[in-house]
Amino acid sequence: MHALREEILPASGVEFATSLKLTPSTLQELPRPPNATARHEFVARVLCNVVVARSNLLRIFEVREEPAPISTQHDDERERNAKIRKGTEAVEGEVVMDEQGEGFVNIAKAVGQKSWLHFPTVTRFYFVREHHLHGIVTGMEGVKIMSSLEDRLDRLLVSFKDAKVALLEWSDAVHDLITVSIHTYERAPQLLSLDSPLFRAELRVDPSSRCAALSLPKHALAILPFHQTQADLDVMDQDQAQAKDVPYSPSFILDLPVQVDQKVHNVIDFVFLPGFNNPTMAVLFQTQQTWTGRLKEFKDTCRLIIFTLDIEAQNYPIITSVDGLPYDCISLLPCSTAIGGVVIISSNSIIYVDQSARRVGLPLSGWAQRISDLLYLPISKEDWSRNMALEGSRAVLVDDKTVFLITKDGTVYPVEIFVDGKIVSKLTIASALAKTTVPSVVKALGDDHLFIGSTVGPSVLLKTAHVEEEVEEDEMDTSPSAVVKQDDDMDFEDEDEDIYGPSKAVEKPSTDGTTNGKVVAKKMRTVIQLSLRDSLPAHGPISSLAFSLAKNGEKYVAELVAATGSGSLGGFTLFQRNLPVQTKRKLHLIGGARGMWSLPIRQPVKTGGVSYEKAINPYQVENDTLIVSTDINPSPGLSRIATRTHKSDIAISTRIPGTTIGAAPFFQRTAILHVMTNAIRVLEPNGTERQIIKDMDGNMPRPKIRACSISDPFVLIVREDDSIGMFIGETERGKIRRKDMSPMGDKTSRYLTGCFYTDASGLFETYLESTGSANGTTTTLQAALSAGNKAQWLILMRPQGIMEIWTLPKLALAFSSAGLQSLENVLVDSQDQPALSLPQDPPRRPQEPDVEQLLLTPIGENSPSPHLCVFLRSGQLAIYEALPAGNMLESPSIVRATTLKIKFVKVASRTFEIQRNEEGEKSIIAEQKKASRTFVPFITTPPSGSTYSGVFFTGDNSQWILATDKSGIQVYPSGYATVHSFTPCSLWESKGDFLLYTEEGPSLLEWVPDFQLDGPLPSRSIPRGRSYSSIVFDPSTSLIVAASSLQAKFTSFDEDGNRIWEPDGKCFYSALPICLSPNVSDPACDCSTLELISPDMWITMDGFEFATNEYINDMACVTLETTSTETGSKEFIAVGTTIDRGEDLAAKGATYIFEIVEVVPDPAIAPKRWYKLRLRCRDDAKGPVTAVCGFNGYLVSSMGQKIFVRAFDSDERLVGVAFMDVGVYVTSLRTLKNLLLIGDAVKSVYFVAFQEDPYKLVLIAKDTNRVCVTHAEFFFTNEELSIVTGDEEGVIRVYEYNPAGELSFTSDDDPDSRDGRYLLLRTEFHGQSEYRSSTIIARRPGDDPIPQSKLLTGGTDGSLSCLTPVDEEAYKRLQLLQGQLTRNVQHTAGLNPKAFRIVRNDYVSKPLSKGILDGNLLGQYEALSRNRQNEMTRQIGTERGVVLRDWIRLSGAW
Repeated sequence: MHALREEILPASGVEFATSLKLTPSTLQELPRPPNATARHEFVARVLCNVVVARSNLLRIFEVREEPAPISTQHDDERERNAKIRKGTEAVEGEVVMDEQGEGFVNIAKAVGQKSWLHFPTVTRFYFVREHHLHGIVTGMEGVKIMSSLEDRLDRLLVSFKDAKVALLEWSDAVHDLITVSIHTYERAPQLLSLDSPLFRAELRVDPSSRCAALSLPKHALAILPFHQTQADLDVMDQDQAQAKDVPYSPSFILDLPVQVDQKVHNVIDFVFLPGFNNPTMAVLFQTQQTWTGRLKEFKDTCRLIIFTLDIEAQNYPIITSVDGLPYDCISLLPCSTAIGGVVIISSNSIIYVDQSARRVGLPLSGWAQRISDLLYLPISKEDWSRNMALEGSRAVLVDDKTVFLITKDGTVYPVEIFVDGKIVSKLTIASALAKTTVPSVVKALGDDHLFIGSTVGPSVLLKTAHVEEEVEEDEMDTSPSAVVKQDDDMDFEDEDEDIYGPSKAVEKPSTDGTTNGKVVAKKMRTVIQLSLRDSLPAHGPISSLAFSLAKNGEKYVAELVAATGSGSLGGFTLFQRNLPVQTKRKLHLIGGARGMWSLPIRQPVKTGGVSYEKAINPYQVENDTLIVSTDINPSPGLSRIATRTHKSDIAISTRIPGTTIGAAPFFQRTAILHVMTNAIRVLEPNGTERQIIKDMDGNMPRPKIRACSISDPFVLIVREDDSIGMFIGETERGKIRRKDMSPMGDKTSRYLTGCFYTDASGLFETYLESTGSANGTTTTLQAALSAGNKAQWLILMRPQGIMEIWTLPKLALAFSSAGLQSLENVLVDSQDQPALSLPQDPPRRPQEPDVEQLLLTPIGENSPSPHLCVFLRSGQLAIYEALPAGNMLESPSIVRATTLKIKFVKVASRTFEIQRNEEGEKSIIAEQKKASRTFVPFITTPPSGSTYSGVFFTGDNSQWILATDKSGIQVYPSGYATVHSFTPCSLWESKGDFLLYTEEGPSLLEWVPDFQLDGPLPSRSIPRGRSYSSIVFDPSTSLIVAASSLQAKFTSFDEDGNRIWEPDGKCFYSALPICLSPNVSDPACDCSTLELISPDMWITMDGFEFATNEYINDMACVTLETTSTETGSKEFIAVGTTIDRGEDLAAKGATYIFEIVEVVPDPAIAPKRWYKLRLRCRDDAKGPVTAVCGFNGYLVSSMGQKIFVRAFDSDERLVGVAFMDVGVYVTSLRTLKNLLLIGDAVKSVYFVAFQEDPYKLVLIAKDTNRVCVTHAEFFFTNEELSIVTGDEEGVIRVYEYNPAGELSFTSDDDPDSRDGRYLLLRTEFHGQSEYRSSTIIARRPGDDPIPQSKLLTGGTDGSLSCLTPVDEEAYKRLQLLQGQLTRNVQHTAGLNPKAFRIVRNDYVSKPLSKGILDGNLLGQYEALSRNRQNEMTRQIGTERGVVLRDWIRLSGAW
């Protein structure tokens, strides 16, 4: 049985991050919008790039500093009170806004506030690029090489789990990373041991980029030296030209015990230290390993050595050696060159070690003195109660003497290093500054910015600042010195700004005079300001999955509920396949099956013969005033103009016979430009005709107009014979006229499609170079009025596949490219002259590669950038981003007079299966069913407040095309079978409304609020402040039952009920011999609660609390026999738990049966139906109940290595009917009819059947190998059954049951199955992360009444994957294609996709890699150019269309 493994959602969160100047944008200013106001004196700039990674996902961001937007709250208040224009503000020299917001105050009162003299700024992340790598990232660093001296850019060094290091650099030509080199150590002797897969290679880089180090098993390091100066090349006898191609010296492996110090074993951490002439490294290790129970025998076993790497001489002298460090040391933090040395973080203390081996310690809990003999400096009485645990904490140096310590719950503590002369005298820790996200990595980005990455929730960008302020004497002891600020324009609910802090007084003389001849000293203090700037959203690991029913308005849709996050960042994340929308009202009156346009038209006034819009609050956000709609029947079509009545209803004001092709506001929104199939009309706001130009050639009618593009004051029409016409509006006369197109060639030239583009970003105008008089700016009066000084451009597509961009109003060719038709990855200007596209005889027939639709429009969130959307007749959708051309590899010899120095880079590709009518089918019914495929741009502001610029693609594969600041282009299905027409609509004074004509007719829709649109699936976060281990959907009540994971204090009791251990003893900081120790805490253990949750409002309706030492292992919704229903069965919630009793006593467990019952609701709380949990049965067990499930009215549960089948007797007790001894520890139970699948932590998987007469569990087959199975599932199609398992390493295994005889599931008998007693391992596939939860959904390909199973899995890295069955023919084609892609595509970082998926198995002669297709690799085929696609399919003997059709039918979420 074959399958496709596809990643629906990539890994979530940030595990590794680095800051560097990677892209050229970090060295130059960004293009300035043409409508920039005076407040934009501060030009936006890119501070740096941040590269983040989690699992196999690598993302690149720009960190931009921009002028802060004006608060919308202040704007709304101004508009309501004083009708003041939006965007205006107090200017310097007039007034400024009072800090409390009470009004305007005189500038003279605020002269001393220097902060008002500059514009406030915000810092944001902007997405650049992402890659799904064929390897698991274990480290990233930025390095400088010889080429960095020329281009001033850094390079990116990435390490991978299989001991590989790749050197990457940014290529401006392809706008992407390219691989410089890859260094692999997987064949090193250190990696040949059996336990090497458990080792994770870590990467460190010398601060001066002289070398990099990668940790290897067996206490070794791989050292990769880099050339930095010409002196390095002279020593190596290399020239500078060769250094560009090979910027490194040969790497080598440094065996620490052999070459440095024989005591180095069990390396904990290692870092490079700054400020040394040669690379210098500090290594923290533990020669003799110990643990808490052996501290009497081995204590303070950690050691630290600092040694220098003399790479040329292969000499590694030790500078400093320190022993006697606590056994629980965790990590190292190198100090700055001003202080030197290194800071060691342990579980209970912070220790500073300098180069002379002097140690200065700071205990942070009472455990520090109990587990170590290290001498700590005495601490104050106030610090006695401090009890901090540093496991999972991260530390970062924010300045020379301040360290930020961020604990595992996200609390930020400042640690100050006090220096007495050149010696560190003590360490102090202040109160908490703030509470932020749970940290996994912390990086200082420069410019006082701090990035905190998290694997379990959002990652945040903070800004730190040291500010001195004057305080009164009596405020010195009460005022905090740590201030947490939050930008007004940011809103992050995940952040908790708790403010505390010590104060620091600084005596400074006053400058405002003296008193009694003495200088008056002002009390000053230094305040650390910590402000939240931006965040990267993430949901974290997925611990459980369940499908529920969500209600989008009145429509029920399937919604995937995932238990995500951890600790305080835990909760639920909801995923939907389509972009969620809800219907606000039906509008059957307006029709619109062939088109709808919602337009903002104003009443005109005349001044000096020129018409302007009526001046009624002209700076208010424009709302639409009318809707133009059109239908094809009754023949020859009917167009309507509808307006809104006073009762918010809709009324038809004008009916026009004929079909409308396009409509748009014209003459500064004072008229309607109306294009019909045979005429172009100018209409008054009330619908009366002002002007009509019939599309005639003399007295002969031209072919019908099939498409148009309108951009005031220009109109472009495209006729059915592919000829075009252009018109321009004359604002003085209020009419339009034909425009001369002679610069474009013969007037009979043919074009496939075209559109206008208004450049709001300033990109085109910035990079336009003209040697003649032609330029891209609009210079005529009417153009300047309509475009607002924004340049307008014309994009045309010729039949031979050449795309041209022309300047307006004077037509001059600025860009020409022939690569669009073949969907090349990068489109650059070919510098060709205008192409010839004369009519052909016989007329040219449409071809598959023809461009059917084309649109250039801004897409994005805060800073939309120009994107080119292209749709081919063959069904391929491609989206290109317009970018500066940069330094291209080739410079053409012939240059046009006008050149647009930009390039288009493909950022997204989709393929759709197109159903086309036969050429002869021209019936009326076929014409009515035909859905036009068009790109419709829109700008929307949903209730959340963000503004999105995007595109809607109509037709039978309707899609939303969007982009956010934190993600690339996302293409979401609309959820409708066909969308005939679309328009954004603000007629009802909402900027978040849309008009769609679907199979349900015309409707007014809006997005469902609170959904995030920065991933492949729309998602909504439900924060709960705690994590959940299991969730179950109850179909009878449509409620969700969830098991929360909490922490509780644990203590052990003796037989008399007395506590065995009390946290008391000698207090090391007091003269008293005995005292209670508040800084010694009890241990913690897991505990659980059961919650009954309503998915409508996500409120907890009821709950059940277990004991503080009892937690839930598994939970399932099972159908059991009962006498309380007519059917004799009912669905119950079965729960299996573990009861912890400490280290000395064996754990126990219990099985619970809960019933969801309806109760009378309290009208004050819930006027609707209300439910509660009722405990029906508890059955104690001698061991943990690790898994539960049900079949045929019976409950199946596990206890240790036993399986029990029980009946629910009299609704009050469980009665055993069958049992079986299986492996060592059961991890998974799954049922299918009367078949049972058992996963074991040691003994792999068992395949069991249950019979009722007599009651018996029968072992059918099992796996004989020792494999840790964490999850097992049935996987089936029509005539085949397989068993899919997963383990802790993320390996997916597919087993086959192959008995002999008539009962065989397959036609071939395999002797290895031993008559079906053994399961046959058919496939092993590395899935990159462990999955803890899975769910099976039905998949019905075509009209097959018998569904296939599709397996959805949620990974611990936050990824969501699916396993889909593949038939034999499609599998063979895609398997051959996979081989072509492996060999013939340049993979990022030079990684091998085939090697990434191979699993080491010592029981077989060759890897069992066949059977599962790699969806991440096959997805790259869709993004290739058409030429590359044809080339690959030709080599495997098939066609491009056949392969794409296979991929379309197999891919997708659910």
